[in-house]
Amino acid sequence: MTKSEIQVKGEQARRAATVLATATTSQKNGALAKMAAALRMRCNEIIAANKLDMDNGRRDGLKESLFDRLLLTAERIEGIAAAVEQIIALPDPVGTCISGQIRPNGLQVNKIRVPLGVVGIIYEARPNVTVDAAALCLKSGNAVILRGGKSAFHSNMKLVEVLSAAVAEAGLPAQSIQLVENTDRAVAADMMKANGLIDVLIPRGGAGLIQSVVQNATIPVIETGVGNCHVYIDASAEEKMAHNIAVNAKTQRPGVCNAMETLLVHENHAVKLLPAILQAMVDKGVEIRGCEKTCAVFPAAKQAVESDWGEEFLSLILAVKVVPSLDAAIEHIRTYTSLHTEAIVTQNVTAAERFLNEIDAAAVYVNASTRFTDGFEFGFGAEIGISTQKLHARGPMGLEALTSSKFIVRGNGQIRG
Repeated sequence: MTKSEIQVKGEQARRAATVLATATTSQKNGALAKMAAALRMRCNEIIAANKLDMDNGRRDGLKESLFDRLLLTAERIEGIAAAVEQIIALPDPVGTCISGQIRPNGLQVNKIRVPLGVVGIIYEARPNVTVDAAALCLKSGNAVILRGGKSAFHSNMKLVEVLSAAVAEAGLPAQSIQLVENTDRAVAADMMKANGLIDVLIPRGGAGLIQSVVQNATIPVIETGVGNCHVYIDASAEEKMAHNIAVNAKTQRPGVCNAMETLLVHENHAVKLLPAILQAMVDKGVEIRGCEKTCAVFPAAKQAVESDWGEEFLSLILAVKVVPSLDAAIEHIRTYTSLHTEAIVTQNVTAAERFLNEIDAAAVYVNASTRFTDGFEFGFGAEIGISTQKLHARGPMGLEALTSSKFIVRGNGQIRG
């Protein structure tokens, strides 16, 4: 019987993973350096492949919010290459000792970090994920099987061609980085059930993709979630700071998961500060969907409906609600949070501490934009995704999140009585 693409690539990845698991830090960093250099050297080829995807997207009616994620330019490729180089500078987690002790019987018990093995990534129109995932997996000693969206097919094919050739040139297996070339959904389903071949599956994309993987996979899944992120402007907030944070959180890059989707404002700021913020939003093309109080002070707003409060818009649309208290803001966030990123703007230390302690999310901020929830901004070089679950890894996932642990026990003849 002919083997499926997932079987073939899974077996190749397992063989590559055994080599990567014992590769030295120097070997892995050498491969990363060649990957960064190859991205720069072959920049024009990558841009040409990306242009095919952009043209096809326009022809096929790709959602407008996805074009920004799909686009690769010389500047963006330089940024991606720089992110790979930043990973070189990070400590290698593999083999580090997490904890250790000598037992009363003389046994030395150490817990060390080890690679997960073969990591599968299923994602949508984000070709930068191809490079981030490949680089992070390689540095942490893992082989990776990538299944990108159809809309980024040519970009991903070229990127994996460039990266795998660079890895081979460095003396590590080219199959350390592989792309699933069949974009049929049935192949993605095969990937979700590749027990014995893929050790963990990480979905990156919209709610539909993530839930499909979580509900159908028979292999372990690290759930990365959608970002219905809130900013709450507290009664004591400094007005200029609140204005700048709110506008930045929504408009700096609206099509990403850490952009603000709902603005909550204490009623003390409803008359003066809120209209100024919303006008600045409208000037940048934002559509406002507000509660009754918001519409009363800002007539250009549309009346919000219930579904708006739980929506990840990923576009220039903002839900706005005026609340009477910190308690009301916390209750609203608890009701609609996606457990991704939540922020408060306040000069009240007690309010800040309550918000930090009572809000359950992967990242919680005081007096800063939600846009910082990102592996690069957190010093991880890049990220494999932003986990909104509570097991193993949470928040932006860097190198340590791509490792497991193993107990190393050394004795001198002990037996258990």
